[in-house]
Amino acid sequence: MENFHWTKLFNPEFYITMEIGGIHVGIYMVLFIVFAETGLFAGFFLPGDSLLFLSGIYSRELVETFFYIPSDFSNVTILGLLIAAAATLGNIFGYWFGARSGQFLYQKEDSFFFKKKYLYESQTFFERHGGKAIIFARFLPIIRTFVPIIAGIVHMKKTRFMFYNVLSSVMWSFILVFAGHYLYGLFLEEFDLDLKKHIEKIIFILIAITTFPLLMKAIKSAKNKSKTE
Repeated sequence: MENFHWTKLFNPEFYITMEIGGIHVGIYMVLFIVFAETGLFAGFFLPGDSLLFLSGIYSRELVETFFYIPSDFSNVTILGLLIAAAATLGNIFGYWFGARSGQFLYQKEDSFFFKKKYLYESQTFFERHGGKAIIFARFLPIIRTFVPIIAGIVHMKKTRFMFYNVLSSVMWSFILVFAGHYLYGLFLEEFDLDLKKHIEKIIFILIAITTFPLLMKAIKSAKNKSKTE
């Protein structure tokens, strides 16, 4: 934790490689952040997709916190399952919060950790796509934080919610974790390029890719608004 600067909080590698008292706690931080992104509605500012992709690159180091497994495929699979479980639990908590007291968010004032406009955008997204919104939202920053809460507010059938919840969690986790792990190996073997030395570029590219749909949506909304004025 030496030479700490607050900007590191937005760098997923900071959490993955974190040590406290000489003990590597990266896996715990990864699982907590994955849970917090949907389980705690303030988790929208935490790194999500880039965290999973980099976790795939560091899969062996993360899994070895619990036990050593020689098989490379087993390591990345276990990591994918752990992250999927944390994501599933996060959505369950978000759904529960929405069902019990989600309406409170519509009266809540904006703050650094909460913006009401994100809630309305997520509601529109949910109304447009229904249950599939839970799957789509997994791959969209900010939206994935609020969609399970919206599902709870509208009292979406629990069995239906759990189906999409588990499916989306497994898809999100395995696609990004496996992509990070095997692309790292591919670039290292075929091009002698160590992606760990280009983490900042990877994060920038992933952020650009995942925020592009939101940016286009904002531009489209702005154009429609200008036409009506």
